[in-house]
Amino acid sequence: MSTHVHVRLSHGLSMSEDGELVRLSRCRCGAAWTTAYWAEEADAE
Repeated sequence: MSTHVHVRLSHGLSMSEDGELVRLSRCRCGAAWTTAYWAEEADAE
């Protein structure tokens, strides 16, 4: 009997309404993950 290991394959990037960068990943078995990143605001001088 074998054990399944999830392999996260990139499925896309998008920007949320709140300004987050959202990364979508999926495994071939159908499992899915959503990861959100906040971009730090830097002062433009």
